Amino acid sequence: MAEIATIARPYAEALFKASGSDTAAVAQWLDELAVIAGNAQLLQLADNPKMSSAQVFDVITGVAKSALPQKAKNFLTTVIENGRLPVLPEVATQFRKLMNAMGGSSDAVVYSAFPIDGAALADVAKTLEKRFGRKLNVAVELQPELIGGIRVVVGDEVLDTSVKARLEQMKVALAA
Repeated sequence: MAEIATIARPYAEALFKASGSDTAAVAQWLDELAVIAGNAQLLQLADNPKMSSAQVFDVITGVAKSALPQKAKNFLTTVIENGRLPVLPEVATQFRKLMNAMGGSSDAVVYSAFPIDGAALADVAKTLEKRFGRKLNVAVELQPELIGGIRVVVGDEVLDTSVKARLEQMKVALAA
């Protein structure tokens, strides 16, 4: 079977081309649909042979928090009819990558042991943008096991200044 990324790529590219200058709005409803499609119970329901495509569509649109525009409904119908609902989260990821490439930015995830307030996050974002040399869309996720400090992931690059990482480095140095 083909890789999920391989299956998702044509959908993301076609949606990106069709969105034109409205990429931010498309990204918003696409992210919402991706979260819904990531639900294991929904995927199990969609795989049920007794459920029609229209019934699956109705369930998803009923769960959606916002009213979906016609473009979203058409896209969702195509995805469901082609049996690609499980791939929708990857479609959203690839769409976001295309959007970032167009805007010259990247997504960054800051893992922290403690919540970061708005002002501190703005300072961290400014420092990270200088470090990585591009505009970053920063999101924060809590990971208490880091003990302290932060761990930043930008694409395939990782910057780990956490206490846990430093303790691991000390352990390796002492064991050598």
